[in-house]
Amino acid sequence: MSKTLLAALLAAGLLAAPLPLLTPTAAAQTTQPAAPEKKQAKVKKPPTPGQLAARERLKKCGAEWKEAKAAGKIEKGMKWPKYWSACNKRLKAG
Repeated sequence: MSKTLLAALLAAGLLAAPLPLLTPTAAAQTTQPAAPEKKQAKVKKPPTPGQLAARERLKKCGAEWKEAKAAGKIEKGMKWPKYWSACNKRLKAG
C-alpha cells in the first residue's frame, strides 16, 4: 500500500508543479524574432563600352524593325529574334 500511496503522491506532485520548460512564458510569446541584418547595397557598376554599343545597336535595330514591319517589308515568318541577330551582325560589321 505504501508503494501505491507513494506513486499517487508523486503523480499529484508532477501534475501540480508548473513545467517551466514546456510552458512558454508571456514574454517569450510576444517577442518578435530579431530582424535579419540588412545586406549591403550593391554598388551599380557603370556599363562597359561594349555594353553601351550593344544597347545602341539594339535601339537602332528596334527602330528599323518597327519601320519595316509598319511598311510591310518584313519577310513572312520573320520574328524579332531572327531579325535582331541579322541586324546586329550587320551593324557590328559596318
